[in-house]
Amino acid sequence: MLDPRSLYTLDDEVVATLAGAHPVLIHQLDGFVDAGGAGRQLTSHVLEHLDHEIVATFDHDQLHDYRSRRPAMTFDTNQWKSYADLHLRLYRVVDEQGEVFLLLSGPEPDVQWERFAAAVMGLIEQLGVRLTISAHGIPMAVPHTRPITLTAHATDPDLVTGYRSWIDRVEVPASFTGLLELRLGQVDRRAMGFAVHVPHYLAQATFPEAALSLTRSINAATGLAVPLEPLEKASASNLEDIAAEMQTSQEVQDLVATLEQQYDALQAEHQGVPSADDIAAEFEKFLAEREKKDED
Repeated sequence: MLDPRSLYTLDDEVVATLAGAHPVLIHQLDGFVDAGGAGRQLTSHVLEHLDHEIVATFDHDQLHDYRSRRPAMTFDTNQWKSYADLHLRLYRVVDEQGEVFLLLSGPEPDVQWERFAAAVMGLIEQLGVRLTISAHGIPMAVPHTRPITLTAHATDPDLVTGYRSWIDRVEVPASFTGLLELRLGQVDRRAMGFAVHVPHYLAQATFPEAALSLTRSINAATGLAVPLEPLEKASASNLEDIAAEMQTSQEVQDLVATLEQQYDALQAEHQGVPSADDIAAEFEKFLAEREKKDED
């Protein structure tokens, strides 16, 4: 393996400010399943509402397959006007109470996963990260009219004590965030993740309630104070829009009613988790629909 440290450039002045901080690291990379744009909204929310600066910039040219995922360009009349640069960065962020944490965001690498994992794990060691957390959304046969649920997972079972297990053993397509958590567990580092359950009929839409659930869960698990109010307002508005659209479709109303009955029965019984085949089918459907959307 080539030296993982050559994948990134550090800002030494920013690194110096992290001495003794032992921050939490939140990582959310675009490219894998993120139903409802849950993880992407969380990242945008953090960068929009909290002070931040760049700790490390990764050389994404070494990690991206441009022919597979082509960045957008703008052509205007007779000239190329812009190019959507890709950025994979590690940020130092300060929450509402003044606590420092880290955020890794950008496109999921197409290649060199093990080298990139080694690079991130090296930074975790160097910067004294105390806990690493991933966040994204997964499609699930649940209604938007009931309290949102999520799946918590971790390298240490004690980190997810009190969280309900919704999913049995299942095999799904790999993700870098999943690989990173696995590799951290193999060296006894504390890592966990939250996969919020997004109604499958909203998986391709933006669903702020999912991002709000992720933010609340991360705050509760870490003691961070990531603001909630902007997401609460966005969620309330979005749910009103969904309710209005439902009134125009009896088919959607019937679907939601059926899901409500299933959800309520599941809550009453506290059993009957989705089967591995059901979860795998939802993943495959989501990925297929996203690939079709990208091609269009």
